Amino acid sequence: MYDVLPSFVLGFHGCDEALAEAVFAGKTTLKASQNDYDWLGHGIYFWENNPQRAMDYAKLLKRSPWRSRTTVRYPAVVGAVIDLSLCLNLLDAQFIRMMKDSYLDLKALHEQSGTELPVNKAAGKSKDLLLRRLDCAVIETLHSIRKDRKLEPFDSARGVFIEGQPIYPGAGVHEFNHIQVCVRNPRRIQGYFRVLR
Repeated sequence: MYDVLPSFVLGFHGCDEALAEAVFAGKTTLKASQNDYDWLGHGIYFWENNPQRAMDYAKLLKRSPWRSRTTVRYPAVVGAVIDLSLCLNLLDAQFIRMMKDSYLDLKALHEQSGTELPVNKAAGKSKDLLLRRLDCAVIETLHSIRKDRKLEPFDSARGVFIEGQPIYPGAGVHEFNHIQVCVRNPRRIQGYFRVLR
Protein backbone atom coordinates (compact mmCIF):
# COMPACT_ATOMS: atom_id res chain seq x y z
CA MET A 1 0.00 0.00 0.00
CA TYR A 2 2.83 2.42 0.79
CA ASP A 3 4.96 1.42 -2.21
CA VAL A 4 3.19 3.71 -4.66
CA LEU A 5 3.71 7.45 -4.32
CA PRO A 6 0.22 8.84 -4.90
CA SER A 7 1.22 12.25 -6.14
CA PHE A 8 2.70 14.06 -9.07
CA VAL A 9 6.00 15.89 -8.97
CA LEU A 10 7.37 18.54 -11.25
CA GLY A 11 10.66 17.58 -12.83
CA PHE A 12 13.07 19.76 -14.78
CA HIS A 13 15.50 18.52 -17.42
CA GLY A 14 18.40 20.65 -18.65
CA CYS A 15 19.20 20.33 -22.33
CA ASP A 16 19.79 22.24 -25.58
CA GLU A 17 17.09 24.64 -26.76
CA ALA A 18 16.62 22.72 -30.03
CA LEU A 19 15.76 19.54 -28.13
CA ALA A 20 13.47 21.44 -25.76
CA GLU A 21 11.56 23.00 -28.68
CA ALA A 22 11.23 19.62 -30.41
CA VAL A 23 9.82 18.12 -27.19
CA PHE A 24 7.35 21.01 -26.79
CA ALA A 25 6.26 20.60 -30.43
CA GLY A 26 5.65 16.88 -29.90
CA LYS A 27 8.30 15.91 -32.46
CA THR A 28 10.37 13.92 -29.97
CA THR A 29 10.55 12.90 -26.33
CA LEU A 30 13.38 12.90 -23.84
CA LYS A 31 15.52 9.78 -24.10
CA ALA A 32 16.69 7.51 -21.31
CA SER A 33 20.28 7.71 -20.15
CA GLN A 34 22.04 4.35 -20.03
CA ASN A 35 25.48 5.26 -18.72
CA ASP A 36 27.15 2.83 -16.35
CA TYR A 37 27.64 5.71 -13.89
CA ASP A 38 24.04 7.02 -13.73
CA TRP A 39 23.22 7.86 -10.11
CA LEU A 40 19.78 6.21 -10.03
CA GLY A 41 20.21 3.63 -12.76
CA HIS A 42 18.99 3.91 -16.34
CA GLY A 43 16.16 6.25 -17.26
CA ILE A 44 15.19 9.86 -18.00
CA TYR A 45 16.62 12.26 -15.43
CA PHE A 46 14.99 15.28 -13.81
CA TRP A 47 15.75 17.69 -10.99
CA GLU A 48 12.69 17.54 -8.73
CA ASN A 49 11.04 20.98 -8.29
CA ASN A 50 14.29 22.73 -9.24
CA PRO A 51 14.25 24.51 -12.62
CA GLN A 52 17.29 26.63 -11.72
CA ARG A 53 19.40 23.56 -11.04
CA ALA A 54 18.32 22.14 -14.42
CA MET A 55 19.38 25.37 -16.14
CA ASP A 56 22.69 25.42 -14.26
CA TYR A 57 23.29 21.86 -15.41
CA ALA A 58 22.50 22.72 -19.04
CA LYS A 59 25.01 25.59 -18.80
CA LEU A 60 27.57 23.20 -17.34
CA LEU A 61 27.03 20.87 -20.32
CA LYS A 62 27.65 23.79 -22.67
CA ARG A 63 30.96 24.58 -20.90
CA SER A 64 31.95 20.90 -20.60
CA PRO A 65 30.75 19.12 -23.76
CA TRP A 66 32.57 15.91 -22.79
CA ARG A 67 29.89 15.36 -20.08
CA SER A 68 27.12 14.73 -22.61
CA ARG A 69 26.56 12.78 -25.82
CA THR A 70 24.64 15.72 -27.25
CA THR A 71 25.91 19.26 -27.72
CA VAL A 72 24.33 22.05 -25.72
CA ARG A 73 24.69 25.34 -27.62
CA TYR A 74 21.77 27.20 -26.08
CA PRO A 75 20.92 25.97 -22.57
CA ALA A 76 17.22 25.36 -21.95
CA VAL A 77 14.93 23.55 -19.53
CA VAL A 78 12.04 21.18 -20.17
CA GLY A 79 9.48 20.91 -17.38
CA ALA A 80 7.57 17.66 -16.88
CA VAL A 81 4.64 16.48 -14.81
CA ILE A 82 5.65 13.07 -13.49
CA ASP A 83 3.56 10.37 -11.85
CA LEU A 84 6.20 8.54 -9.77
CA SER A 85 3.81 5.60 -9.21
CA LEU A 86 5.82 2.52 -8.13
CA CYS A 87 8.96 4.37 -7.12
CA LEU A 88 12.31 3.16 -5.85
CA ASN A 89 12.18 5.98 -3.33
CA LEU A 90 15.56 6.23 -1.63
CA LEU A 91 14.08 8.52 1.01
CA ASP A 92 12.11 5.52 2.37
CA ALA A 93 13.63 2.87 4.67
CA GLN A 94 12.13 -0.15 2.89
CA PHE A 95 13.76 0.79 -0.42
CA ILE A 96 17.09 1.59 1.22
CA ARG A 97 17.01 -1.95 2.63
CA MET A 98 16.30 -3.29 -0.88
CA MET A 99 19.40 -1.46 -2.10
CA LYS A 100 21.51 -3.00 0.68
CA ASP A 101 20.24 -6.48 -0.25
CA SER A 102 20.87 -5.82 -3.94
CA TYR A 103 24.44 -4.78 -3.11
CA LEU A 104 25.00 -8.08 -1.30
CA ASP A 105 23.64 -9.99 -4.31
CA LEU A 106 25.88 -8.04 -6.69
CA LYS A 107 28.91 -8.55 -4.42
CA ALA A 108 28.25 -12.32 -4.29
CA LEU A 109 28.02 -12.46 -8.11
CA HIS A 110 31.35 -10.68 -8.46
CA GLU A 111 32.99 -12.93 -5.88
CA GLN A 112 31.73 -16.04 -7.71
CA SER A 113 33.01 -14.75 -11.05
CA GLY A 114 36.30 -13.45 -9.62
CA THR A 115 35.68 -9.93 -10.89
CA GLU A 116 35.93 -6.66 -9.02
CA LEU A 117 32.89 -4.62 -8.05
CA PRO A 118 32.47 -1.28 -9.80
CA VAL A 119 33.33 1.74 -7.64
CA ASN A 120 31.93 5.23 -7.22
CA LYS A 121 34.52 7.92 -7.99
CA ALA A 122 35.00 11.65 -8.01
CA ALA A 123 35.54 13.29 -11.39
CA GLY A 124 37.60 16.29 -12.39
CA LYS A 125 38.25 18.79 -9.60
CA SER A 126 35.13 17.79 -7.67
CA LYS A 127 35.37 15.75 -4.49
CA ASP A 128 31.78 14.59 -5.02
CA LEU A 129 31.15 11.04 -6.26
CA LEU A 130 30.02 12.05 -9.75
CA LEU A 131 30.73 8.71 -11.42
CA ARG A 132 28.46 6.32 -9.53
CA ARG A 133 29.22 3.02 -11.23
CA LEU A 134 28.65 0.99 -8.06
CA ASP A 135 25.31 2.65 -7.27
CA CYS A 136 24.17 2.21 -10.88
CA ALA A 137 25.16 -1.48 -10.87
CA VAL A 138 23.37 -2.06 -7.54
CA ILE A 139 20.18 -0.41 -8.80
CA GLU A 140 20.26 -2.22 -12.13
CA THR A 141 20.82 -5.50 -10.24
CA LEU A 142 17.74 -4.73 -8.15
CA HIS A 143 15.71 -4.19 -11.33
CA SER A 144 16.99 -7.50 -12.75
CA ILE A 145 16.13 -9.38 -9.56
CA ARG A 146 12.60 -7.97 -9.61
CA LYS A 147 12.22 -9.00 -13.25
CA ASP A 148 13.51 -12.53 -12.54
CA ARG A 149 11.05 -12.86 -9.65
CA LYS A 150 8.23 -11.54 -11.83
CA LEU A 151 7.65 -8.59 -9.50
CA GLU A 152 6.18 -5.37 -10.81
CA PRO A 153 8.96 -3.17 -12.22
CA PHE A 154 9.69 0.21 -10.71
CA ASP A 155 8.35 3.12 -12.76
CA SER A 156 10.80 5.60 -11.30
CA ALA A 157 13.60 6.12 -8.81
CA ARG A 158 14.11 9.09 -6.51
CA GLY A 159 16.99 10.08 -4.27
CA VAL A 160 18.40 13.00 -2.34
CA PHE A 161 22.01 13.95 -3.01
CA ILE A 162 24.35 16.07 -0.92
CA GLU A 163 26.74 17.74 -3.32
CA GLY A 164 29.19 20.61 -3.33
CA GLN A 165 30.76 22.56 -0.49
CA PRO A 166 29.03 23.49 2.78
CA ILE A 167 27.32 26.88 2.33
CA TYR A 168 29.17 28.25 5.39
CA PRO A 169 31.68 26.81 7.88
CA GLY A 170 30.12 23.94 9.83
CA ALA A 171 26.93 23.93 7.72
CA GLY A 172 24.95 20.74 7.16
CA VAL A 173 23.56 22.23 3.94
CA HIS A 174 25.72 22.06 0.82
CA GLU A 175 25.65 24.31 -2.23
CA PHE A 176 24.26 21.76 -4.70
CA ASN A 177 21.92 19.60 -2.57
CA HIS A 178 19.04 18.28 -4.66
CA ILE A 179 16.45 15.60 -5.21
CA GLN A 180 16.82 13.73 -8.46
CA VAL A 181 14.17 11.68 -10.22
CA CYS A 182 14.88 8.98 -12.79
CA VAL A 183 11.89 7.87 -14.86
CA ARG A 184 12.21 4.28 -16.09
CA ASN A 185 8.69 4.04 -17.50
CA PRO A 186 8.24 6.97 -19.92
CA ARG A 187 4.44 6.57 -19.74
CA ARG A 188 4.68 8.06 -16.25
CA ILE A 189 5.57 11.41 -17.79
CA GLN A 190 2.13 12.97 -18.04
CA GLY A 191 3.22 15.96 -20.09
CA TYR A 192 5.92 18.50 -20.81
CA PHE A 193 5.78 22.25 -20.30
CA ARG A 194 7.78 25.43 -20.76
CA VAL A 195 9.28 26.92 -17.65
CA LEU A 196 8.11 30.43 -16.80
CA ARG A 197 10.95 32.93 -16.49
